[in-house]
Amino acid sequence: MKGFLEDANYSIGLLDEGATLADVIDNCIYEHTHSGKRAFYVGDLGKLVKKNIQWQNVMAPIKPFYPVRCNSTPGVLEILGTLGVGFACSSKSEMALVQDLGISPENMIYTNPCKQASQIKYAAKAGINIMTCDNDIELKKIARNHPNAKLLLHIATEDITADEEMNMKFGTTLKNCRHLMECAKELGVQIVGVKFHVSGSCKELQTYIHALSDARCVFDMADEFGFKMNMLDIGGGFTGSALQLEEVNHVIRPLLDVYFPKESGVNVIAEPGCYYVSSAFTLVVNIIAKKTIEYEKLLPSGVEQTRNDDEPVFAYYINDGVYGSFASKLSEKLNTIPEVHKKYKEDEPLYTSSLWGPSCDELDQIVENCLLPELSVGDWLIFDNMGSGTLGEQSTFNDYQRPLIYYMMSFSDWDEMQDAGIASDTLMKNFFFVPSSIQLSPEDRFSTAA
Repeated sequence: MKGFLEDANYSIGLLDEGATLADVIDNCIYEHTHSGKRAFYVGDLGKLVKKNIQWQNVMAPIKPFYPVRCNSTPGVLEILGTLGVGFACSSKSEMALVQDLGISPENMIYTNPCKQASQIKYAAKAGINIMTCDNDIELKKIARNHPNAKLLLHIATEDITADEEMNMKFGTTLKNCRHLMECAKELGVQIVGVKFHVSGSCKELQTYIHALSDARCVFDMADEFGFKMNMLDIGGGFTGSALQLEEVNHVIRPLLDVYFPKESGVNVIAEPGCYYVSSAFTLVVNIIAKKTIEYEKLLPSGVEQTRNDDEPVFAYYINDGVYGSFASKLSEKLNTIPEVHKKYKEDEPLYTSSLWGPSCDELDQIVENCLLPELSVGDWLIFDNMGSGTLGEQSTFNDYQRPLIYYMMSFSDWDEMQDAGIASDTLMKNFFFVPSSIQLSPEDRFSTAA
């Protein structure tokens, strides 16, 4: 592979052992305070290295295929590509991004459950043959536009305890798999494996047991039709927690050894997305407006007011929102709480507060209710675990300005990359040393991916 793109418009600050993420944030805030208070991310790419080592220690030989939609920023894609991770793409643009890294088509899969014919043709031209399918209409579309396609039948999983309905939206039933195999035989389409997905919100690991049992049934069914199946995709849903990874491995490992032993020749892959990137990115936003509001307006109907009328309630408006970095807030709960950047006394009073994006839209509420010291316009808030969801995407709502991205990595993480034999000369060109003891100017310190 090519390694890092020579013309990529970013670089990575290599921090000495005395520097911390907080130092980087402080320096960036200092810069933005004087040049324009724009929201920004700090991405610790060393965490991707740590996550990959953790994956290899716990989940090997299951190969990770990173879902590009989780975070398609160039620093993430190039580090993961250098680490040897595969890529799960859901669109033509994602396939093109990964192609530009020099990734082999064998290390890419096309996973969109609802594919456009033009994008299937693009995958065919690019030699990206492995793709998922869960219904006969998609199967016929693929047969018309990709003669060399190799399909993974996406089977549904059931989890009645999960917060979301995950079993009926995508994925087919075991009964329908037989029909799909009959169609594939008639159309001359290869079926090479099975995919399932267990949501990260699933609390019942028994779901994996049922899904692996169903997958084995599909493999047995394929033998009847003469399909030579050699791939199992256990999907995503990995939260990034080391404990969750250990728990999943503890459940699936014995079943994989029984249902898909090494001598079977079945390659097992997974699609960890949030696992890699969520904790690697911290978002820093600026307060652009402030309002004092009446407390009773915040209360649901019929709830009695129990607080002091003299205590103010604040609504803060920040320069990023649900039409930008907090887009996931529209469909799920925010999994991070804001941290105030400025120093304040431990005994300083805390006030009921809400946080809103800049659009003035009633949907653009980021945090409904939290306790914060009184803040002022121009103050900064910090959100961690913001690496998954919208990074790499564009929004045109209300002239939304995408946050800048500052990449960093510690020397110790860089050493781990060297020890793993993946720190090439081409890769090194993207790094530069950042001493912990000096305040660097923007042109000396970080390049940014806008």
